[in-house]
Order: sequence, then structure tokens, then C-alpha cells
Amino acid sequence: MRAQPIPTSVGIGLRPAHVAHVLQHRPAVPFFELHSENLFCAGGALWDAFDALRRDYPVSLHGVGLSLGSADPLDPAHLAALRALVQRAEPALVSEHVCWGAIGGRHYNDLLPLPYTEEALDLMVARVGQLQEALGRRVLVENVSSYIHFSHSTLSEWEFLAALAARSGCGLLLDVNNVYVNSVNHGFDAQRFIDGVPADAVGELHLAGFTRKHGLGGELLIDSHDQRVDAAVWALYGYTLARIGARPSLIEWDQHLPDFAVLEDEARLATEHLDVVTALAA
Repeated sequence: MRAQPIPTSVGIGLRPAHVAHVLQHRPAVPFFELHSENLFCAGGALWDAFDALRRDYPVSLHGVGLSLGSADPLDPAHLAALRALVQRAEPALVSEHVCWGAIGGRHYNDLLPLPYTEEALDLMVARVGQLQEALGRRVLVENVSSYIHFSHSTLSEWEFLAALAARSGCGLLLDVNNVYVNSVNHGFDAQRFIDGVPADAVGELHLAGFTRKHGLGGELLIDSHDQRVDAAVWALYGYTLARIGARPSLIEWDQHLPDFAVLEDEARLATEHLDVVTALAA
């Protein structure tokens, strides 16, 4: 059963704690996104819930563990499991991250950044090509938050993403929160980042909350996904929509999960921004 297309509206990242609520109340959410790895099982309660969910809602799959940018080859077992999942679930969108998170058989509980060099770009182009060939479809890749900057990087992050999309044919999942987090952490203009991303490559936008930390080195933002979207990120989201046009957007919340109504309210706020750009384009 092929999933319905993702509408140009605001969806919610569905976590297991909210599955029962969604199945019981069938809220008016335009689409849901689930983490791919949570569905690598052959069956069980979560798969039953997913099957029931995708009959009524468009769904996308968002991977967090493939480690596309690792110096090690892609894990064949992980890639095979993802291919089997995509063939079985037929999601509207499949996405991954521009990062690494595993090497030498060890997996780290984080999405770790790459140096933005020609060598890393060549590696990512090859890995994205391998992924798209294995799945038989175009994928979206997401920019990640980071807390270090590699001094030997020769490209800006946005130049890296633009070149990756152009050379591999993939799309971009532009995380607006991550753009803002990195702009503060690394001292660049967030709007310049948005201006440097090819609009026609962007297939989806993500929004989430961050945590502010203060220390001897100044302010640091942590992409914690455990609170409401910050006012500065809402402003950047508005700028992004004005720059690239309306795109499917998603509210993410992964820790200290609130009542589902809080996520719906965040989606309502995003919809108000989306409606503005949609009205201007009409």
C-alpha cells in the first residue's frame, strides 16, 4: 500500500509514546514522520500501529543510524533492513542525515558533523548514490547541528549541501532549527545559509526546540528537541519560506515529551507562517 503524498502543510514527528493517542483520536494532522530504525522489526505492536496509521495519514521515514559520512563502508545489514522497510512501507518520503555516527563497529548516540572539504564531499556523493541506488528512489538528506568547527574545512556548510544535492541528485531536508543553532555556535549569518541553499532541492523543512547554555566561551545552543520552537527560529522559518517558497514542514520533539496537544499547537504556529507565504504566492 503506497503512502499518500506528503502535502505542503505541517506534520508532526510521531514518537511511540503518542501512537496510542493518535490511533484513538485520529487528530487532524496532515502527515506524520517516523524514525526508520523503530520499524526494522518484522512485526509486532508498533508495526500493527504503523499499518493502521498509514491507511489514514501520509507518512515519511527519517533515518538516524545509517552513518552516511563514516570512513567505514555503509553497514550492509542496516542498508538491507532499510531497503526492506521502504519496500514494505512505501513511504512518501525517505530521509537521512549529512553526518557520521559509527566507525569500527562502534555506534555513538549522536549525529556527528563532517569537515566540509572536497574529500568529504566526494565520500558523501558516493554514499548518497549508493543509498539511492539501493532504495530505488531519491532521498532527502538533512543538515545537522554541531558544536565544533573543523579548521581545515574549505567549504561553507551551505556550499557543501548545495554541491551534494547537485552532484548526487538527492534532495535536501532543511532543518531550520539546526541552521540557527549552528549560526550562533559558529558565528555565521543564518540568512546567508538559507540564501546559499538551492531552493529547488529543498523537499522538506524541520522545526524543533533548542537549549541555551552559557559558559566561559560564551553562549552555546544545544539541539535538544525538548521544548518549543524559539522565537528566533520562527523568524528564520518565515525568512526561509519567503526565500524558497512553501514546503512540507515538520515539528520534532524527542525528549521530555509533552501532551500531544502541545505538538499540535506548535504545528498550528508553523501553519500560520506557511499560510502567509501561500497567500502571497496565490
